[in-house]
Amino acid sequence: MKEQKLGFGCMRLPVLDASDPTSFDYEMIERLFDRFLEQGFTYFDTAYTYHGYQAEKAVKKALVDRYPRERFVLATKMPLRDFKDGEDLERIFAEQLENCGVDYFDFYLLHNMGHNVYDKCCKYHAFDFVKKKKDEGKIKTVGMSFHDMPELLEEILEKYGDRLDFVQLQINYIDWEQPNVQSRRCLEIANKYQKPVIVMEPCKGGTLVNVPKEAEELMKAYHPKDSVASWAFRFAASQKGVIRVLSGMNSMEQVLDNTGTFQNFKPLDEGEYEVIRKVAEIINQKTAVPCTACEYCTHGCPKKIAIPQYFALYNSVMLTTGSFSSQQVYYNNTVLNNHGKASECVGCGKCEQACPQHLPIREYLEKVKEKFEGESIFTVRK
Repeated sequence: MKEQKLGFGCMRLPVLDASDPTSFDYEMIERLFDRFLEQGFTYFDTAYTYHGYQAEKAVKKALVDRYPRERFVLATKMPLRDFKDGEDLERIFAEQLENCGVDYFDFYLLHNMGHNVYDKCCKYHAFDFVKKKKDEGKIKTVGMSFHDMPELLEEILEKYGDRLDFVQLQINYIDWEQPNVQSRRCLEIANKYQKPVIVMEPCKGGTLVNVPKEAEELMKAYHPKDSVASWAFRFAASQKGVIRVLSGMNSMEQVLDNTGTFQNFKPLDEGEYEVIRKVAEIINQKTAVPCTACEYCTHGCPKKIAIPQYFALYNSVMLTTGSFSSQQVYYNNTVLNNHGKASECVGCGKCEQACPQHLPIREYLEKVKEKFEGESIFTVRK
C-alpha cells in the first residue's frame, strides 16, 4: 500500500467535560482510533504536555494496550520548556516510554523549538540527546516541531541538521505569507536542507473549517461535494517535501472526511489555488485574533485566564453585526468557573513567550476586556 499522508493528532482528543482536558471520552477515542486504522492509516502524534500532561497515557490506553506494536506508528515530543538540564532530558524520556507503554518511539521530536528555548537546547545538548537515543534504538526517526522565524530554522538546520531526520512545520494557506509564521519560507528552507516535512495546524485550530459564509460559498461553488476542511488539507499535502499532514480529529465525521480526502488524494490544480487565494483574503479580513487554541499560553498564567476561549469569543463577536448576548454569557460563565477575567492580566508576558504564533496576547486581552467587561457584568464575582 502506498504510504498515506494523514496522521492522527492527539492534541484535541474527545473529552467528557470541556473544562477538564483530562476527562477523556475513551469510548469515543477508541472508536475514532479503530476507524482511522481500518481506513488504512497508522500514524499517531501525541506529546508530553498535551491534555494536562495526560495525553500519552490516554494514547497508551486507547491504542497501545489494544493493538500489536507493529500495527501503529507512534510519535511524541520532548517538552523544551519543561526540561531543566541533561538529567531532566533522561528522566522525561524514560517517563514518556512508560506513559506510552512502548520500548521505542517511531518518531520523536524536540517540541516547540524557538528562540525562547534554543539556547537552553544548545547548552544541555538536546540535539545530541535525541541522536543518542536514536543510536540506542529507542527512537527510529528524529525531528523537531518548529514555531519561529525562518532565519532560526536555517541556523538550526545548518548547525544540527545531521541530528534531524525531519521537521514539523505549521503550514496552511492563511499562514503562507503571514509575517509571524512565514509558512512558505520555512518550507523552502526545509526543502533546501532536504528535510522531509510533517505539517501541523493545517486548519489553523479550526479557523479554516469554520470559515466566513462568503468563503465557504466560493469553495462549494467549485467543488459542491467537498468539505471546507478538505481544501486546507489538500493545500498542505500538495506542497513540495510534505510527507504527512496531522489532523486533530474528535468526531467520526472528521475521521471519515479526512481519511476520504487522503485515500483519494489529488494535488491542487491552478484553479483551486485561485479559489484558496480568494478565500484567504476573505478570512484575513474577518479574523480579529489569529489564535489556534493550542493552549500553550495558559500553562503558566498566574491568573488562570482562559486566553484561547476568550479570543474565540472575541472573534465570534467581531463577525456579528447585531447582538452578541450569547458570547457574553459564555464569557461570564467561563469567568465564574474559576478563570481570571481578561482585565486581571498582570502583564507578566509568560503567555507571549509560550505562544507558537508570536501573538501580542496582552494587547488582545485589552480588546477582550473592552468588549466583554461592562460595569455591571461581574457583580457576582468579588
